[in-house]
Amino acid sequence: MNVDNCPRCGRLYVKNVMELCQPCLKELEHQYETCVKYLRENRGANIQELSDATEIPIKEITRFIREGRISIANAPNMMYPCEVCGTLIREGHMCDNCRGRLVKDLNTAAKQSEEAQKTPKTNDAAYRAVDKFRN
Repeated sequence: MNVDNCPRCGRLYVKNVMELCQPCLKELEHQYETCVKYLRENRGANIQELSDATEIPIKEITRFIREGRISIANAPNMMYPCEVCGTLIREGHMCDNCRGRLVKDLNTAAKQSEEAQKTPKTNDAAYRAVDKFRN
């Protein structure tokens, strides 16, 4: 039997697809229904207003959006924070600035790796270490 501790409340539960215990799953579904109900009544609400009105953390609301459970296509003011810098975005996990910086850093690292492979390696350091142990 696969059992684990619930990451939200710490209770022991039988593992399932959602990786939460049944009470936490019910609470999560209740939070989702509350968000959907509020958004149906207030289409122009942003994520902060939704969080304040429903008392559901922005982190959970963002999770609902990323999972595709809450659609922001018909909610023009609904945005969620970038995972890196916190700037409000409407799609993906990162804003354009963070994505560009990541691509630039990856390209730089790839160039440095290529340059390091082109230069021949010497084993002088290994011989010095061995010589130190002999003395």
